[in-house]
Amino acid sequence: MKLIPDRGFMLRYVVAFACLAVPVVGVQAQEAAPISNFTLDNGLEVVVIPDHRAPVVTHMLWYKIGSADEDPGKSGIAHFFEHLMFKGTTNHGPGEFSARIAEIGGRENAFTSYDYTAYFQQVAPSELEAMMEFESDRMRNLVLTDEVIGPERDVVIEERNSRIENSPQALHGEELNATLYQNHPYRIPVIGWMHEMEQLNRADAVDFYDRYYAPNNAVLVVAGDVDAETVREFAEETYGKVERGPDLPPRIRPQEPEQNTSRIVEMADERVGVPSFSKRWVVPSYTSADDGEAEALDLLAEILGGGMRSRIYQELVVRQGVAASAGAFYQGTSLDDTSFGVYGAPRGEATLEDVETAIDAEIAKIVEDGVSADELEKAKTRAMRSMIFARDDQSGMARMYGATLTTGGTVEDIQEWPDRLSAVTAEQVQAVAGRYLDQRRSVTGYLLPEEDDRS
Repeated sequence: MKLIPDRGFMLRYVVAFACLAVPVVGVQAQEAAPISNFTLDNGLEVVVIPDHRAPVVTHMLWYKIGSADEDPGKSGIAHFFEHLMFKGTTNHGPGEFSARIAEIGGRENAFTSYDYTAYFQQVAPSELEAMMEFESDRMRNLVLTDEVIGPERDVVIEERNSRIENSPQALHGEELNATLYQNHPYRIPVIGWMHEMEQLNRADAVDFYDRYYAPNNAVLVVAGDVDAETVREFAEETYGKVERGPDLPPRIRPQEPEQNTSRIVEMADERVGVPSFSKRWVVPSYTSADDGEAEALDLLAEILGGGMRSRIYQELVVRQGVAASAGAFYQGTSLDDTSFGVYGAPRGEATLEDVETAIDAEIAKIVEDGVSADELEKAKTRAMRSMIFARDDQSGMARMYGATLTTGGTVEDIQEWPDRLSAVTAEQVQAVAGRYLDQRRSVTGYLLPEEDDRS
């Protein structure tokens, strides 16, 4: 089981291409074989992505529930419940589902984010119907007793100890998010705050299950050596028999007020060997942005710090030699306003101030002078080329569609994305840089060795 890293962890994932990946892969796969989507009578949305190059299928069920949807004081329940889904049901004993997958040489996992929770298996096509039977069974038939709840709560608490409390980078990331988002629940870590995790109980789990785990709050994505007719038949025979859950209200969360201050989050820890710098802003996501803005932000992240050809990398790492690493990211696949960030770590005798000053200068150049048409076209080409290669990752394709469909997007949005990207102008990239990368509304993070004074 996995915890999708919250925004404090995302630097190491280099997510500048996160949204770019979705449409490019979708378009390429559609050219090879049509992508199908339909909805069962009980409200389950199904997407089928045929790929017959290998006798493998990825079965991935997504729920439109993440940590940002949790009730106040119940942080961590979404991730906690992900763990509980691997316990027994009234029809299958504890561990039976996982044992079946291991027996046939398949693999499985699950992950929780701010906006969704997903479960997947990758198996031979002959096992697809069995996966659907197991997965649809645990959609409504989990056995949730105190004997199950208590030990698993201890497991997630230990997970927080190992992944967060033992990592200064993770702790600093939590503080950055809690400062960047003044009102939105993205400020709360996906795994939860420790003092609230310790209080999670059976009543919390049952209430969460009954509210959110239902076919009309889920998306099924099947990718691989399958056809739409077979998937529909299997889905009707398994998921189609699960009763529709109560209609849920729109996912309206507390939104950010206008931010009018710059803030600094500084943390020193004896476990830190090399200091690091980051700076973040709240910006629109693909779901919340005006037409063209999200695409422009994606390309801004690529031009500014998306790889070795980016401005930040070339200037700080190659020319000036002040940074050992540096880049930028945009987390566009979010239900609500999201974050744009830059980061870097010094090299040799350089300081964090040298890194920050150099990155700020590159941002200022784009705000003041914009980007050239040639630079923009090369960024588009790099993004397209990189993401076309991603089509070879079957489970990655399923993730791309699932993440889009559970955060307000549609299959049509994915299919139309290349045209929207191609239409982005240099003026639009400059405009979003000027509008959103305002130093007066940024949060700057410094992670330092215990006795480092940043000088």
